[in-house]
Amino acid sequence: MSSQFLTIGPSPIEEDCALVGRTDYEERSRRECRVFLRQLERQFPPPDGASLFIKSFSHDFGAYREVCVRYHDVASLPALIIQRADPGLYNLLTNGILQARLDFDRSKMTCRAIANRMADMAGGQTGWDQLAEGMALRDAVGSGSNADAVSAVEQAETNKGNNGVPWVGGDNAGGSGQGPIKVVSDVTRAGYNLLNGRNATDSSSISSGACGNHLSCQTWPSPQAAVEWATRVLGEREQRTCESCTKTRTTPGVGLTPLIQEEYETKLHALQELVTGVKPTTVVNLETAGSASLPITRGVIEALRDEPDQDMLGKRLASEAALSGVLEKALLLQRVLLTGRKEPNVAANELAVQAVEQENDTLGQEINNLKLELELRRTLAGNSALAILQRHGVRAAGSRGIFEGDPTRDHLREIQKPRSAP
Repeated sequence: MSSQFLTIGPSPIEEDCALVGRTDYEERSRRECRVFLRQLERQFPPPDGASLFIKSFSHDFGAYREVCVRYHDVASLPALIIQRADPGLYNLLTNGILQARLDFDRSKMTCRAIANRMADMAGGQTGWDQLAEGMALRDAVGSGSNADAVSAVEQAETNKGNNGVPWVGGDNAGGSGQGPIKVVSDVTRAGYNLLNGRNATDSSSISSGACGNHLSCQTWPSPQAAVEWATRVLGEREQRTCESCTKTRTTPGVGLTPLIQEEYETKLHALQELVTGVKPTTVVNLETAGSASLPITRGVIEALRDEPDQDMLGKRLASEAALSGVLEKALLLQRVLLTGRKEPNVAANELAVQAVEQENDTLGQEINNLKLELELRRTLAGNSALAILQRHGVRAAGSRGIFEGDPTRDHLREIQKPRSAP
């Protein structure tokens, strides 16, 4: 870097100074130049890129010394000239530049505050962008290529979230050329695999022999099956952080009620086939008609076959089996989401944890609605139709002690008559 200098003098104007050629010049000139330099530094601090120093010059009568100013950049020469010609104007310009820098920094911080406020009001939609910017800032500082914080911040801002954020399995997601961040799908897949002792991103199916006693793989044979069930109930929320991407995309869920209706039709059809004898009462067929908490046995099927109100009671049994079966899956999905939330990359992401908790709360509300529905059904079990059946059963049991006449006329007399010879 080039540098130039200007001479100021050995002492202030109109002040006596050491004269060249005298015997005490060497010592006196050094002392007065040092005093003059310190005075200049106190009253007129050099601007950035300039410094004061003492320089020796040759003369016909010997060497002499003066205080000089060295500037390291040609761009600082006008400021130095202004400072020397009009110190008041120089101070005014310097203060204006400093105030402009403060105003710019304050405006920038205000813009950041507004962006944060907008992110809060928008439900955290831009929070993933801020997280991606924070990850880029961390990488910029950790790379060692930036000498100061300003350069690191500028590099992070120019990244614009295109590098994404760390996600399930350790790879980045949401950035340019990367897959989206699917909160429900990715966390469900991770929780399913972790419950079965596998890698969080494994997508292969689990055979019945390898499943063992794990309830998750008994209910869903593969991570994809669990993901499809979860996204149908809860919906999906996709997040992206890249500059030219759609930041948020949501798919609504249908809840548990449509699944209960579909399960009811399946259970009722399987139950009717068992009662009518279309299918044998094997273990597999009985499991299809019932659920884990409400199993259907051969005795139940035999009792339904002898029941005069077979249709009504069969529909009621299928409804309770469907309700309990869907409730079991919902409770299991809740456990899967809680396990997936503990995946290291998800647990380290506060936005992801909040999103999973929100989905878990929604699922908990659906479960509470199912529990209330089940309790109401049990409460309404003593309705008029059941009361009529119970009264009919009481009357039938009480009539057993009353003698009933023989439907065949003169049956006893016919028995007592002697048989005629052949």
